[in-house]
Amino acid sequence: MPTEIVTKKKEKLITRLKALQSVAVAFSGGVDSAFLAIIARQVLGDRMVALKAVSPMHSGREHRAALQFAKTFDLPLSVITTDELGVAGIVANPAERCYHCKQYLMGLMADQAAEMGFAHIAHGANLDDLDDYRPGFKAAKELDIKAPLIDAGLTKAEIRRLSRDMGLPTWNRPSMACLASRIPYGTPLTKSTLEKVAQAEDHLYELGLTACRVRHHGNLARIEVDPVEFATLLPGPAREGLVARLKALGYDHICLDLEGYVQGSMNRALAKQAT
Repeated sequence: MPTEIVTKKKEKLITRLKALQSVAVAFSGGVDSAFLAIIARQVLGDRMVALKAVSPMHSGREHRAALQFAKTFDLPLSVITTDELGVAGIVANPAERCYHCKQYLMGLMADQAAEMGFAHIAHGANLDDLDDYRPGFKAAKELDIKAPLIDAGLTKAEIRRLSRDMGLPTWNRPSMACLASRIPYGTPLTKSTLEKVAQAEDHLYELGLTACRVRHHGNLARIEVDPVEFATLLPGPAREGLVARLKALGYDHICLDLEGYVQGSMNRALAKQAT
């Protein structure tokens, strides 16, 4: 993408944020929300706030990274404690789980934003997200959650490029998704299962992997990593140590998916059901 086109999209984003006048940014610390929060801070100053959820649906590792980012870049931050596991439509883990989750989470954030005097909430959805299965978008539209990155026509690659140019450490951070995305639809969500997945992935990241998923299939852990990183896992000591640690978490079988990491791979089951 030519530099002038990306620059124009950034200018369009700035214009969009100015039109909002004040905004609370749903902030996870990932590539998109971090970029949006920084631009909103630059454009709106104290008329923006980042809203961060403390949730059983996300790992402590991601939460700590988000807090550090906010501290480093002087983002005004408000932390909200959430209880997604108290919502039946989320716990049942249906195909439309993300709709119920977004409705619940953004509802809490809307209340918090209103109390703080912010007129709008924005989330970090980008143009590429429109090509994926995203039932949460329906809830966002119902709650009038703004999507300024989409309005500006920014893709993930362009957001990474702009973030790199701005010196943001998130520019090459792997895509983030809630821990529930590791669990097959229809399998009820529990705190213990989510914690198990988070701990299993922590072990993988400790080995130096850049992106990974541990898909939870009962007593089987299916590991997805980029094929170029297979060599990190397969040597004896690394493999044996990982197997031992995941078995200690309660998994009886630990498998490496030879296809590698595929974003949203659990959605394949939905596609099959639709045919």
